[in-house]
Amino acid sequence: MREQTRQRVHSAGRQRDGRRRVVTAAAAAAVGALTLTALTPSAATAATRPDPVKQGLHQLVRDDGVPAALASVKDPTGHTRTYTAGVADLATGAKVPRDGQVRVGSNTKAFTAVVVLQLVAEGKLRLDDPVEKHLPGLLRGDGIDGDAIKVRHLLQQTSGLPNYTEYDIPLKHYEPEELVAIALRHKANFAPGDKWQYSNTNYVLAGLIVEKVTHHSYAEELDRRVIKRIGLRHTYFPTPREETIREAHPKGYLQEKPGGPLRDVTEMDPSWTWAAGQLVSTNSDLNRFYSKLLTGHLLEKPQLDQMRTTVKGADQTFGPGARYGLGLVSKPLPCRPGEVYWGHGGSFPGYETRGGATADGRAANVAVTTQPTDKTTMTHVDKVVEKALCH
Repeated sequence: MREQTRQRVHSAGRQRDGRRRVVTAAAAAAVGALTLTALTPSAATAATRPDPVKQGLHQLVRDDGVPAALASVKDPTGHTRTYTAGVADLATGAKVPRDGQVRVGSNTKAFTAVVVLQLVAEGKLRLDDPVEKHLPGLLRGDGIDGDAIKVRHLLQQTSGLPNYTEYDIPLKHYEPEELVAIALRHKANFAPGDKWQYSNTNYVLAGLIVEKVTHHSYAEELDRRVIKRIGLRHTYFPTPREETIREAHPKGYLQEKPGGPLRDVTEMDPSWTWAAGQLVSTNSDLNRFYSKLLTGHLLEKPQLDQMRTTVKGADQTFGPGARYGLGLVSKPLPCRPGEVYWGHGGSFPGYETRGGATADGRAANVAVTTQPTDKTTMTHVDKVVEKALCH
């Protein structure tokens, strides 16, 4: 692995506090280079009023210092707009590819939950099965008992299992069982079902259950049951030790402290996230996934209803009003009181993604090409998503 990616991995999906970073010369020069591809409405119509998504991406580059920002917005009729701002490569100033591929991190959890719920519909497992039934002898530790933890607890993030990414793990290739073993060195956070707490360990275990039940690899089941089924042409689960991103993409950058240098971490082995966060996709493919999910193209109604049955506790992780279902997050839509949008979001070194879809067919996803050290930056990204869904 390249020396530049030999950092230690901290908790994926969590933002770090800090002040606004210094914008590099290349990024600053690119503020005026924002591009917009609008498939609808006409350019003349669009020119008559400010576009809040375009403005929001511009501000993320100019004011928050992200190297690049990308967005895709779908209206209820299926018309799509894609946007880019900033530069794809700080060294060369290369143009950001329209709807470029990024590492979408924990959006993978929604995909994993769909596969598990499809197996539930097929009678191959039950949400209230103990993990011990499918992975005998695996979950043993201080306060940890595989007989007490149900499949539902894993998908709902209520298992109490320690989150292995909280423990400064070296960036290298991992087998899923190694990730679980890291978590099991630590005491349970609480008894299963007592509380809600985000843990990547839950979704690594869910992936292992998929493999045990189907006798196929998690990647094969994900590809067959979700990616190919709804025609996600630019989404894939990297093969073992595959460090590059296959199609056109902006580079991803790591900034370890406020004002510090932005370091290219685009190429790395993503196995440390596996079924919890390894997917590569595009904003448009994420829009298609969440839209197809909500309209019943991936799950039968009983399983979709279970997926959208939420619990409290997720607002500290996902923002005010957020609630967590089974691998799916609901967030309030400020412009339409009482309405929510459904998605997940993802964090992976070099990339952050936020977005989701509404029940009436609108969808929006936004990606930036760094994990901001200032948590307010991701609040600004969330605001762009809200404006896109309201516009």
